[in-house]
Amino acid sequence: MDYLRFMISWLGTYRPVAPLLAEGLRRTGQTHLLELGAGAGGGSETVLAALRAQQVPRATILLTDLYPQPTAWADVARRTGGAIRGHAAAVDALAVPDDLPGFRVIFSAFHHFAPPQAEALLRNAMAGGQGVGVFEGAAKSWLEIGLALTVLPVAQLLLTPFFRPFRLSRLVFTYLVPIIPLATMWDGTVSILRMYPPAALLALAQRADPAGRYHWQAGQLRHWWGPRVTYLVGWPTPPAA
Repeated sequence: MDYLRFMISWLGTYRPVAPLLAEGLRRTGQTHLLELGAGAGGGSETVLAALRAQQVPRATILLTDLYPQPTAWADVARRTGGAIRGHAAAVDALAVPDDLPGFRVIFSAFHHFAPPQAEALLRNAMAGGQGVGVFEGAAKSWLEIGLALTVLPVAQLLLTPFFRPFRLSRLVFTYLVPIIPLATMWDGTVSILRMYPPAALLALAQRADPAGRYHWQAGQLRHWWGPRVTYLVGWPTPPAA
């Protein structure tokens, strides 16, 4: 989790999605993002800074997860002056409590949901009348699997001493017994293979929203360093005049 948080933040993986999120917030009249499956909060600071550069100066983010990580979230909250904070209680992305409003986003985790659960996540956002955005920091391609097996593990070996908070065990299991790099390569490859391409994301949205009550769009955006971000965003359509 420390590796994912560091790399996603350091590479600015989700910076390209800021214009989409800014539009979604404007369409729904909000400034607040509710992040589901937040893990250690990787990338949230980059997204917040990019959003504020997209004329959403009061943007805030609440981190939630089925398995909260209060220590990691407290660190993010400290660095952002509370603009990003964590929710202490466990939150199921398929059944978000009504008292947690906000444009719902999920980064680097939607591929963990099988189609029925993925549809349920989208339907739950619709039931609450909330906008929703799904973002994966890669595309389902052999090129990006190659990156996950070559370039990123090398970067991990070079950058591990700079991960915070510092842990001696991380050095042991990266350099002496390389369990972490091997697990990272396996996880990255399997994650890419399980990702939904844009057409599949739109199909999920259409099944979740057969009446067409939401505007949906899906596609891919390119990182500054080459790979792509795959996305699906949706928000309620205004009633016909």
